[in-house]
Amino acid sequence: MAKTDFTDRSDDQLGEQLGQLKKEQFNLRFQAATNQLEKPSRVREVRRDIARIKTLQAQRTSAAAAK
Repeated sequence: MAKTDFTDRSDDQLGEQLGQLKKEQFNLRFQAATNQLEKPSRVREVRRDIARIKTLQAQRTSAAAAK
């Protein structure tokens, strides 16, 4: 997903999306271990999306603390 997709979401929606991505990452790891992974590039996409969400959450937290 693009960064703009995440910036439009609320904190609750980001948390929910983060949970879904972590579950997907877990499933992808098992698929990779059993050589059943259809799209290996998806592992990288999910990992980066998780990082984007965590970065955005940290930015929002620090911005709220600064106010």
